[in-house]
Amino acid sequence: MLVQQVFTIIGDALIMARRIAPLRLVPVSGLALCLAGCIGGSPTEHRAPQRATMDRLAPAPSSRQCLAELGQSQANFTTLPDQYYGAGCSTVNTVRLSWLRSDDAHLQLANLGPVTCPLAEALQGWARYGVDRAARLAMGSPLQRIETFGSYNCRNIAGSDHRSAHATANAIDIAGFILADGRHVSIKGDWNEGSPATRNFLHIIRASACKRFSVVLSPDYNPAHRDHFHLEVGAPHTVCH
Repeated sequence: MLVQQVFTIIGDALIMARRIAPLRLVPVSGLALCLAGCIGGSPTEHRAPQRATMDRLAPAPSSRQCLAELGQSQANFTTLPDQYYGAGCSTVNTVRLSWLRSDDAHLQLANLGPVTCPLAEALQGWARYGVDRAARLAMGSPLQRIETFGSYNCRNIAGSDHRSAHATANAIDIAGFILADGRHVSIKGDWNEGSPATRNFLHIIRASACKRFSVVLSPDYNPAHRDHFHLEVGAPHTVCH
């Protein structure tokens, strides 16, 4: 039906053109191409959605920059495919960290799942410049390992109907630390009842975390955080408690 309409339009145009002597006739092939282009769109326009699809699949410039900066920090990581689980849960622009980097060693990680690149970058900076250096000064030993309760978890904030930052891999729960001399620093056991040096160390690194993460919740916040630090990026507000 569309083809028949096109040739009807072309025929009408030729009849009108013959009645106007001063005007030069447009070749039928050229006129047909013009009309086809006006009706159906140009080949370039047909290719545009494919290009847009490719652009959506490629990492955004900000994501590429984050991955480049994370690589420059010498953290060891693997990029992960984007996953959408529904109900507000996803792992987008995430990596799996194998280890972090201190000034002179690899820092091990325990029980850590997918984390967004910005969260990984904040964790790397905090581990190196906050935790490790504070451990050397306050505890007399470098940091060897960070123990966590995990990262991604499709769940709500405790006691709320709002999704937690864990549901988008934008939060980590830190449980404790292993020092190079073998000592174990536990947030649950040492926040209030540890030695003066250990309590000082934990309060120093919480203050340091507040400079790198948008939300930092410690045992001082509420009983739900009595045994860990909640570290979060991407929040529309900042909390340090």
